[in-house]
Amino acid sequence: MHIIKSIQMIEKLIEIKGIDPVDIYGANNVFLNLIASKYPKLKIIARGNSLKLSGTGADIEDFEAKFTSLVDYLESYGTINHSAIEHIYSEGGLKISKEENIILYGHNGKVIKARTGNQQRLVELYETNDLLFGIGPAGSGKTYTAIALAVRALKNKEVKRIILTRPAVEAGERLGFLPGDMKEKLDPYLQPLYDALNDMIPVKKLQSFMEDGTVQIAPLAYMRGRTLDNAFVILDEAQNTTLSQIKMFLTRMGNNAKFIVTGDITQIDLPRISDSGLIKAAELLKDIKGIAFVEFDVTDIVRHRLVKQIVKAFENN
Repeated sequence: MHIIKSIQMIEKLIEIKGIDPVDIYGANNVFLNLIASKYPKLKIIARGNSLKLSGTGADIEDFEAKFTSLVDYLESYGTINHSAIEHIYSEGGLKISKEENIILYGHNGKVIKARTGNQQRLVELYETNDLLFGIGPAGSGKTYTAIALAVRALKNKEVKRIILTRPAVEAGERLGFLPGDMKEKLDPYLQPLYDALNDMIPVKKLQSFMEDGTVQIAPLAYMRGRTLDNAFVILDEAQNTTLSQIKMFLTRMGNNAKFIVTGDITQIDLPRISDSGLIKAAELLKDIKGIAFVEFDVTDIVRHRLVKQIVKAFENN
């Protein structure tokens, strides 16, 4: 006698709350289709902010557990990608603790945390490397994350000062014609750095730090001839440095110093793209122990949702 066991099929509705479905389904359902491929016997129908599942109880339970992990990942990092899905669905689920991604509590208790996988990678690599390169598109949080690490290091007394610098390429020959003293002339080019600091340090405290030199913001040319000990130093917009300039900057590194270099090789303002020292330095230094690189991409963009589409449009042009 053969006993045929019937498999009971059930249905379940999963509601997605507080998340734009496109962020988790992907453009044209590319992420959802990848997830569905992991469950060939499960029928999945997306209807706006809900997913209707039809299949066995075991499949639905497994799907729901891993889908929860995926939502946690999205809420923690602000984005998902193919590798995150593969990790979660192929390797038994990935639980994300949001507290682990917090870098520091900023001004008025603002939570400053790594919001994407590559931002978190920058945070992790900081622990074992004294020189980091964060290279990627505008809005990917590379500079903001670097400054957060610097402020945390200062608060924890790991360093005695923070130095932020950028090449003032845009000023060029026109700098002398701008009104005001040198600080007033350069401040517009350094404003993004001030904006980030204002998120993390109370206004009066930041003013005090800048007056006593604990926090310094200066154009790259001011770094020449200095030895930077016990400092967290960030070079922003490094794609606009020449090879000699970036060499000058990197050789300022003194004892107990941490250096982070950030840049976007798609936004080079030098006369020739080939003049960019960032591109050449990355190639020359890629195999040196103690130096690490993080390649940010469009999935790390944490500005308005349209920014990702804008960057993609220009990349495909």
